[in-house]
Amino acid sequence: MPDDRPFLTPPSEAGQEAGGASPAPLFDLAVNRAWRIVQTTGPAALDAWHARTRFARRVPLSVIRAHLTSRPAEGEWHWEGGEHGGWAPGRSLFP
Repeated sequence: MPDDRPFLTPPSEAGQEAGGASPAPLFDLAVNRAWRIVQTTGPAALDAWHARTRFARRVPLSVIRAHLTSRPAEGEWHWEGGEHGGWAPGRSLFP
């Protein structure tokens, strides 16, 4: 059995931009999960997470990063409203 698993490919520039629009719930999920990844494993893990997570690749990594930098510093917040949404207080309904 090979040591390299094909679904754990390294991130590349070609996979960082989505080809089309994402539904609002999927967009929200990508931003909220990205925040959890940054919190649990650090910002360096975001590229690899985005590269190997099928639903996350439907949202451009540059957009996810931009939204993460706009998150309020204090308290519990979650993203809602899709691409044109914003940070809302409290936890998201879907983790």
